[in-house]
Amino acid sequence: MIPARLIYKTPVLKILDQRLLPHKTAYMIVRNAAQTAKAIKDMVLRGAPLIGCAAAWGFPLELKACRRPSSWKETLALINSTARVLKAARPTALALFYAADRMRGKAACFIADQKDFSPKKYAVLIRSLEREAYKITEEDRLACARMGELGAGLLKKKSIVLTHCNAGALATMGIGTAVGVITEAHSRNKIKHAYSSETRPYLQGARLTIWELQRSKVPSELITDNMAGHLMKTAGINAVIVGADRIAANGDTANKIGTYSLAVLAAYHKIPFYVIAPTPTIDITLKTGDEIRIEERSSEEVTFINGRLVAPKGVRARHPGFDVTPAGLITAIVTEKGVIRPVNKKTVANNLKHFAFL
Repeated sequence: MIPARLIYKTPVLKILDQRLLPHKTAYMIVRNAAQTAKAIKDMVLRGAPLIGCAAAWGFPLELKACRRPSSWKETLALINSTARVLKAARPTALALFYAADRMRGKAACFIADQKDFSPKKYAVLIRSLEREAYKITEEDRLACARMGELGAGLLKKKSIVLTHCNAGALATMGIGTAVGVITEAHSRNKIKHAYSSETRPYLQGARLTIWELQRSKVPSELITDNMAGHLMKTAGINAVIVGADRIAANGDTANKIGTYSLAVLAAYHKIPFYVIAPTPTIDITLKTGDEIRIEERSSEEVTFINGRLVAPKGVRARHPGFDVTPAGLITAIVTEKGVIRPVNKKTVANNLKHFAFL
């Protein structure tokens, strides 16, 4: 079993500290929106769906922690500032923005229906936001289960697969996205072997994904990032399966840095390349992936490993946290609504037709 990622027990949220995995299981306690945003920014938790779920809980936390407003106007201002604080934590993952906007909209609708302000009604608002946050987390759990089923259906028996970064249970409130597909396929006896790239510089694959695969008893091995091409050529890999942080309207997909390289290699070796991501990852306001904002993280995450300097002192290092894979390199995108194939503006739009929160 994977430890619980988020535990809400008013007035705190306990967040599994993924920086300590796989060697230690511990939780960080946050009590307001600013602390939740800092946990997101500092990588206490990561994975686009999980970030969105945590952000949702940031709203009732903030309303409980702050000095109670004296009017609905002040309350709405507090809600708006909470959304800004949370959305500033990380710029690329759309699930964070989706959850914050949805929670803000829920609060605004509640406030618009009120005539007089009272402490009792303020408490009702908090309970309403708690229910909405729970709904967001439950939707993520169900979406993961459905994507697991759909994605597993794309794989042949005795598949040998490669995944990148961590798109498993630790990145969601369910079984995961890409890794969820692998574990579901394994339960159907369709996985012969799985490879997890280590995912430099933050080592999510080495610390988290391979740990999840081991716990699910999936036959698996860890590889360094620069081994992928060799193994595609020699190891009989049947599919590359990754998650996503934001998908443009035409299907261009932002995911952990290194994903684009894997897509190019997969195309050369004629290996299917699958993206597994829930519908709130799709950003129809962006025409192409060129418009996706790429987060630049600290160079120390490149030059240090576990606090130890592994490069010359004072060296400059780049650390874009994500890259964008063009839609033309993606065989299919799997959401909880179905399989998008071929990947283009029309098929992406068709997938969104029945999505309730556009």
